[in-house]
Amino acid sequence: MKDYEAAYLAGIIDGEGSILLTNIHKNEYRRPCITIASTDIELLEYVKFLTGGSITRKKNYKPSVHKNSFSLSIKNKRVVLNILQYIHPYLRVNVKKEKS
Repeated sequence: MKDYEAAYLAGIIDGEGSILLTNIHKNEYRRPCITIASTDIELLEYVKFLTGGSITRKKNYKPSVHKNSFSLSIKNKRVVLNILQYIHPYLRVNVKKEKS
């Protein structure tokens, strides 16, 4: 990942993303996960191109009022830790910087 891509990704995660620990399976230890929610599918596809992960469509309960929204989840521990190593210097939200 190039520096400008890491900086861009850090900005997206600062604004729209979450860095968290989650249980994927009931009897496993928690593992790191990065999620990004957006109504812009092109943005998520670009981030997926950079990082991997999977995009899911969220249920839109009021299509007449709300845009369709999507979520990108990156759950592979090795990939998440690698991403966090790249983006850590560029994160600006202190809470997210501490989690990485």
